[in-house]
Amino acid sequence: MTDRDTIVVKDGGGNSGVILGIIAIIIVLALGWYFLMGPGTGSRSSSSNDTNINVTLPSAPAAS
Repeated sequence: MTDRDTIVVKDGGGNSGVILGIIAIIIVLALGWYFLMGPGTGSRSSSSNDTNINVTLPSAPAAS
């Protein structure tokens, strides 16, 4: 009789690294969008868009 050794090869832990990598890439892309193109750009226009309107109100009639 010959002795037979059973070798079990287990591939483990590889999927969790892939999932964490994909989540990290999504977070980096979301932050990049937010700061480069989204509401967090922080760019302020140097020109002022304030409009000054002078309104003269009618005065009340004099009391008699």
